[in-house]
Amino acid sequence: MRPTSLSWRLFHNSTGLPPPPSLTTLETPQHAREARQWLSQFKAAATVPRHLVELTFSRSSGPGGQNVNRVATKATARCRLDASWIPLWTQETLMRSPYYVKSSNSLLVTSSASRSQALNVDDTLLKLHRLVTECASKLIPTSTSEEQRQHVASLRKEDAQRRMKQKGYRSQIKRSRSTKDWE
Repeated sequence: MRPTSLSWRLFHNSTGLPPPPSLTTLETPQHAREARQWLSQFKAAATVPRHLVELTFSRSSGPGGQNVNRVATKATARCRLDASWIPLWTQETLMRSPYYVKSSNSLLVTSSASRSQALNVDDTLLKLHRLVTECASKLIPTSTSEEQRQHVASLRKEDAQRRMKQKGYRSQIKRSRSTKDWE
């Protein structure tokens, strides 16, 4: 008999991945916290489960001798962009990735790194997981510590001082050129 708790059904029964918060943008600190929490759970999953993508296989190209010509080891994973496990706030960024296929509104990831079909499947699922993780983390705003703010302020102050010194030096050179005592 299966446990009936809500968290078990959401996490295990539907996709095997944590459900993302239904946020289209990350405008408030609360939204950012929810997104960070989801991202940490998603990273813990380490890969996308096989049943969430459409897998196809074809013959690989490149070195490998007769094995390349006989065995379909190249793995291709296709996943719709509107899948329930992909966060809404990442969809626009994913659309700009080279893995996006506009005609089918999906992500297409391939791998032919290995002579083994199983290893190539694992590689495509890992690449897909990494792609979603990178796009999601890129959009989550990070908070700046007080120490970082002070460091940036000191760098700006030093830059302004250097710039003023350089301007003074250039001004002096130009003044020396414009003296009227040529005789």
